[in-house]
Amino acid sequence: MQILKTLPSILLLTVAPLVSSINPVIAQQTMANCQAPKAGEYLLLVISPTTENQKQLRSALPTELKTVICKYNNQTVTRIGGFKKIDDANRWARYIQNIVGLSAVITTRATEQAPQQLPQTTAKVPTSKISYNPKILGEGYAILVDYFNRPEMVSSLQKAVGGDVGFVSYGQRPYLLAVYTTNQKEAYSTLQKLSESGFVAILADGRKVVLLRSTVR
Repeated sequence: MQILKTLPSILLLTVAPLVSSINPVIAQQTMANCQAPKAGEYLLLVISPTTENQKQLRSALPTELKTVICKYNNQTVTRIGGFKKIDDANRWARYIQNIVGLSAVITTRATEQAPQQLPQTTAKVPTSKISYNPKILGEGYAILVDYFNRPEMVSSLQKAVGGDVGFVSYGQRPYLLAVYTTNQKEAYSTLQKLSESGFVAILADGRKVVLLRSTVR
């Protein structure tokens, strides 16, 4: 498949306005990469680049919720695991957004053969069918799939969702867009279905996702 060599500059220009309000990551901070979720576990990754963010988040959470500061794709995040139901994970994601003002994504892995760490990826971009016209998705739920530098995953994802998939930027990283919907039940169902099919999928706030291509192949 053809590779769009202009991806880094495109993503930088597209996402810069969305992240301008985020404090810079603490310089020279060394930490481990985030551990992947266990089979059937729902995981929250809260973007928390500064010690102040981390302290505010910790103070707003009950002690029984275990948190770990780690790295995911060069971002400092707080990992909160242990959720057995997607409703519980989503409830805490909304709480963190409303109370602390930090964004969180939900991810899961249904298979037992999960890696010990969440993969750190660089991007090769699937070929697009239409011209570049970035825009924010808007109110709703976006189910994003990490394609791990393998554009050939587009075909299997299309089969899994039964239609076209898009290409987006979220948190300065590229993802395949499996579904965008305002229906919470549909979003949860798609996340569960894709996870059970072996995809690494996350649920994200559509207002923080930039659509780069509506259809890719």
